[in-house]
Amino acid sequence: MAMVTLAGNGMAQTPPRLPPAIEKALAKAQVPREAVAMLVVDASGRQPPRLTWRSDVPMNPASVMKLVTTYSALDTLGPDFTWKTKVTLDGSLNSGLLNGNMIVQGGGDPKLVVERLQALLMQVQSSGARAIRGDIVLDRSAFSVPPTDPGEFDGEPLRPYNARPDALLVNFKSVVMTFTPDIANARAIVRYEPPLAGVQVSETVPLLRVGRCGDWRSELRAGVDNPNRIDFLGSYSSACGEKTWPMAYAEPASFAARALEGSWRRLGGLMTGAVRDATPQELASLRRSGTLSGERATAQFEGVSLPLLDVVRDVNKYSNNIMAQHLFLTMGLNANLGQAKSGTLEAGRAALSAWWKKNLPGAMLPLIDNGSGLSRSERITAASLQALLQHAAKSTMGAALADSLPIAGIDATMRERAKGVAGQAFVKTGSLRDVTAIAGYANGLGGTRYIVVGLINHANASAARPALDALVDWAVKEGGR
Repeated sequence: MAMVTLAGNGMAQTPPRLPPAIEKALAKAQVPREAVAMLVVDASGRQPPRLTWRSDVPMNPASVMKLVTTYSALDTLGPDFTWKTKVTLDGSLNSGLLNGNMIVQGGGDPKLVVERLQALLMQVQSSGARAIRGDIVLDRSAFSVPPTDPGEFDGEPLRPYNARPDALLVNFKSVVMTFTPDIANARAIVRYEPPLAGVQVSETVPLLRVGRCGDWRSELRAGVDNPNRIDFLGSYSSACGEKTWPMAYAEPASFAARALEGSWRRLGGLMTGAVRDATPQELASLRRSGTLSGERATAQFEGVSLPLLDVVRDVNKYSNNIMAQHLFLTMGLNANLGQAKSGTLEAGRAALSAWWKKNLPGAMLPLIDNGSGLSRSERITAASLQALLQHAAKSTMGAALADSLPIAGIDATMRERAKGVAGQAFVKTGSLRDVTAIAGYANGLGGTRYIVVGLINHANASAARPALDALVDWAVKEGGR
């Protein structure tokens, strides 16, 4: 097998050429080599790199940064780690009536979907608490994240991936709308999950009998800017069949409160008060009294999340940004760094940095922002990604990490990519404006498993994805020579 070794610092060689298929793809995309970092090396680390180009240059990795967050979380928290959402009844309970408040404590569950939230509320109602003469009080204090404009990053505030982390993250702060044609009545029926208290919704839209589905979302002409109303000015095509549309809610700060009240009432519960956030003074008093710990509570119920291993799979397979940020914040919350426990970005950075320095002392420390890759400032070198992936390959968590990655030509974000080596590469992808990236493992045809890393930072980066696919193809096929 031919070895391609180019200058790690980008200095000119004679001649500085990458494999022909990669060169061709970069030239077609009009991306210079100086905007690229690439590396192929055996996962055991016992052989020299098969290909290395600018591997020591810090680059924006986009969502490839999720590899750092997910692997360090698996290694520190363990694959069976779970998050807890607690419901505490604070008051007297008589004949189904709670005279007092119901407190809902968010524990940072990254996947508290509506079905699991409602299952927790059903536990409460099944215990005998059917009506609340008081408030539903929300405790989100496990995480503390500064407010941001959801449209600041890319001008798409209603995209679910722009949702902000929340210790009580209900349904990703997204409304899922399902459209079902009712041909007999020339309409489409619209269902919404979760039910949102105080929000008026259009339950039907006009149905058009046409032979094509087309751009059905645009044709609906959704009105979603008003947090108190969701309506549609357009129509829905009968050719579309049943479709679902997840959309970030216009007022994310009130989403959990509206979803909790809506779900409580849908399940048959009654209440006289409001759903509101707890004040810091109120939380301090509840902690001192032993109410939040359950020692002095009338009753306490607990909803348990999916295990971390399942969450990591969702994060890497589908590049879920908010779930990745929850892992990052949870590492900070659970870190033992001689400080008070805190689910903040600063604590997450400190925890990840401490893990990196302990486990990968010879590799350049990445520049971490929020751990998801949804950032303009995060940076990492190809060599550092290599070190991480080699460490994982030798650890008990290595199989879990590899199994969480998209499979070339088979599923998730690699379904339509590197089809020439389908099933032979397991690769995390990343994409931002001016960034495209991959990192993961490739099974060489000769039986060697390789680490493959490709990072491109350039205005034409999106057009250069075929170059990264060619890199994966080269790693698999050249590994058989």
